[in-house]
Amino acid sequence: MKNLTQLLDKLLEALHGLDTALVEEHHLLCSSQLPGVALQRITDAKSQLLATVGYLEQQRHRLENTLGWQAPYDGLPQLAQRWQQVQQLSQTLREKNQHNGMLLNQQIDHNAQALAILNKNNQSLYGPDGQSRGSNLLGRKIVI
Repeated sequence: MKNLTQLLDKLLEALHGLDTALVEEHHLLCSSQLPGVALQRITDAKSQLLATVGYLEQQRHRLENTLGWQAPYDGLPQLAQRWQQVQQLSQTLREKNQHNGMLLNQQIDHNAQALAILNKNNQSLYGPDGQSRGSNLLGRKIVI
C-alpha cells in the first residue's frame, strides 16, 4: 500500500505542476502581445508533464494488478482520498485546458483574418519574388 500511496502522491504532484502550466498558459493567451517563445516553453512543459502523468498511470495500473486493487479503492481510506483528489484535479485541468484551447483558437482566427487582409491588400503590389507587380501604380519599371 505504501508504494501505491507514494505513486498517487507523485501523480498529484505532476497534476499540480500541470495546473501551474495551464494557469501560466492562460495568462500568456490573454496578454495583448502573444509571446511565442514563452508559449512554446509552456507547451513543452505541458508535454513533459503529460508524459509523466502517462508514465505514472501505467505504473499505477501495474501496481493495482499486482496488489489486486482497483480505483476508487473502496475500504482503503488513504488511497480513496488521494484518488478522489486525482479525479477532481483532473476534471479541473480538463476544463482549464479546453478554455485555453478556445483562447488559442481565437488567437489563430484573429491572425488568419489579419493575414487575409494583408494578403488581399498586398496581392496587387508585390509578387512572390518581392518585386512590385503593378507597374501602373509606381510608374515605369527600371531593370538593372
